[in-house]
Amino acid sequence: MARYTTLRLGGPAGRLETATSAEEIVQKVQEAESRDEAVLVLAGGSNVVIGDQGFPGTVVLIRSRGYRVVAEDAGTVTVRVEAGEPWDDLVAATVAQGWSGLECLSGVPGSAGATPIQNVGAYGQEVAETITAVQAYDRTQRKVVLVAAADCGFAYRGSIFKYSDRWVVLSVDFRLTRSPLSAPVRYAELGRALGVEVGDRVPLADARAAVLRLRAGKGMVLDADDPDTWSVGSFFTNPVLEREAYEVLRERAADLGEPPSWPCPGDRVKLSAAWLIDKAGFGKGYAGPEGVAISSKHTLALTNRSGTARTADLVALAREIRDGVHDRFAVTLHPEPVLINCVI
Repeated sequence: MARYTTLRLGGPAGRLETATSAEEIVQKVQEAESRDEAVLVLAGGSNVVIGDQGFPGTVVLIRSRGYRVVAEDAGTVTVRVEAGEPWDDLVAATVAQGWSGLECLSGVPGSAGATPIQNVGAYGQEVAETITAVQAYDRTQRKVVLVAAADCGFAYRGSIFKYSDRWVVLSVDFRLTRSPLSAPVRYAELGRALGVEVGDRVPLADARAAVLRLRAGKGMVLDADDPDTWSVGSFFTNPVLEREAYEVLRERAADLGEPPSWPCPGDRVKLSAAWLIDKAGFGKGYAGPEGVAISSKHTLALTNRSGTARTADLVALAREIRDGVHDRFAVTLHPEPVLINCVI
């Protein structure tokens, strides 16, 4: 499966099927179920870590393409996007059309169907803000259903679809604003890159270009010639702590200054996983076993730098980082990608 993941890791599939439409996706899944085989649905492979033993069942490669307008009015347009549509191609198209709402998610690898699964977000935008519904095959009820956004259970890098074998995403509906300007800039780093204040709006193309530059500088835009991009992007989510645990962290980090943090609902606090990793002694370029390493551009990306490593090597590095951060700060980091036949 290494050729189908951005990490270039993963053992063999028991059976490999390709589906080019929603109907074919359902058909391939149902056929595998009729054979009593486990099913793994895979599109861009940018948020998955597959073990060296591979996947013994059927892997369905999602290769459906395209999008169409399903509703519109004077101020908005709702676009239905097939699950296999490359995400950045979609973002580029919406920017070109003058549809605002996805521009800060430029350069995110993978497919459109994967975005609701982990509620993809970057530079102040999340897909939960524009998704109105997700069409999915419900493997429990054995039928295609339309899940309203309110029922998707969207949370920070999560949804009802994540870590669940029940749902197979077929298409996603996004409601976008007709505007030549971006949504108000929410992310200070992006504002600085654009030379504007938080809350300002800029031309869509300017926002997209700035985000792509920022992501590329962190090795977060796929590049076949750059080993720093042979990753799943951010490997760990930013931890969210209860106030008491946050105060423990502050005590442990007293010699390092105030940890970067952001308030969350319920008197909780979100921390920077990148800061924790770096201050625990795992800086950019930190080398793990057998050709895996932290990216030289961003501490959150774990890379298969050599291109010849094993998943076990990457998992060993992830485990070392997780345990090192916990020992130093009493904070447990959790992986962002889905782990298939491997455990940290």
